[in-house]
Amino acid sequence: MKIHAAEDVGMSSERLARINTYLDSEVADDRLPGIIALAQRRGKIVHHSLHGKMDIAANRPMSADTIFRIYSMTKPIVSLALMMLHDEGKLQLHDKVARYIPSFAQTRVFSHISENRPQLVEQDPPMTVFHLLTHTSGLTYGGDPWHPVDKRFREAAAQHGFFRRDTVLADMIDCFAALPLSFQPGTGWQYSVATDVLGYLLQVIADMPLADFLQERIFAPLGMVDTGFDVPPEKADRLAAIYGSPTNVDPILIAPDEVANGDVRLPTRCPSGGGGLVSTTADYLRFASMLLNGGELDGARLASPLTIKRMATNAVPREWLPLRIGVERYGYGFGLGFRVMVDYGRANGYSSPGEYGWAGAASTYFVIDPTEDLLILMLTQMWGAEPHRPRSIFPNLVYQAIDQSYGD
Repeated sequence: MKIHAAEDVGMSSERLARINTYLDSEVADDRLPGIIALAQRRGKIVHHSLHGKMDIAANRPMSADTIFRIYSMTKPIVSLALMMLHDEGKLQLHDKVARYIPSFAQTRVFSHISENRPQLVEQDPPMTVFHLLTHTSGLTYGGDPWHPVDKRFREAAAQHGFFRRDTVLADMIDCFAALPLSFQPGTGWQYSVATDVLGYLLQVIADMPLADFLQERIFAPLGMVDTGFDVPPEKADRLAAIYGSPTNVDPILIAPDEVANGDVRLPTRCPSGGGGLVSTTADYLRFASMLLNGGELDGARLASPLTIKRMATNAVPREWLPLRIGVERYGYGFGLGFRVMVDYGRANGYSSPGEYGWAGAASTYFVIDPTEDLLILMLTQMWGAEPHRPRSIFPNLVYQAIDQSYGD
């Protein structure tokens, strides 16, 4: 990648140098696994650095073409794919999900506990595509240790093998539909398997496998040559090792078959629209650049500028804010597949009104700031008990290097 002088785009190269100092300190002595950090402004890359190791035990340094499990950074890609079908007139945002996935017509909703038993009621209103895109559907990830719906989700996951690579996607979605919703659609915000349901809904509407649709309509046009739901054998040596830690430092290797969504070196029958993709810095930069450029990159137009604007506009009632999820909890609402900055005064760091993006469970992260014409991308492979510190601090180190701001 060609690195341009920061001063060419209204930034300070001297202050950008703080990024390397900070990230080198974070990976020193293998405190954290390797990190790739990138910043682009006005279409020019001003920072691209590699830190630490892609495989600590093997003593392999991070490489520019390292492949990462991007987990929930899959969600913006699948959400855009769904909106591409929307723009072709093949669905409307407020269509009932049950119109395309009939099993959701029978999905019930948790109401209350009576006589030590959960009481369930009919959906009112019915779940829609809009609810899935905005995580207001009432679906869950099963993370609440006390909620009866989350308990049933965890039990079903253990019984049916949610997200296992030998699980059939359609069967998993029907299992989701058989579980109750945590609340009536449209009455709350809860991060969930909603985008996995979207991925299957896309399959149904497009009448082709999710993986094929993404390859044909997004990855191939954008030249994303290393992005998909599995890593082929000839690329397996480029896959980063993945780690976890209860203390957020001193990483502990996670075995490939114990990783969420399974061993990505194997084919899958259950492509997770919510978290199943692998990618590289170069590939995700292509996707994010297309978004920042209003849906087009190098002559390949995937969506209208108005589509991207709609997706990156907050769709969550302000009285529900702040959203309680990781570093995104301060100042952010949620659009159609992205977090969206709505209250810069409450932000956890530097941002702009309208800044959007998302993160992945292994501490990957991206920022798109249309106001500053800025794109920030960080890839690593670290599960932690708390948000990854570099994920919060690296974007601030990019923003503080701006000399000419366009936010005023």
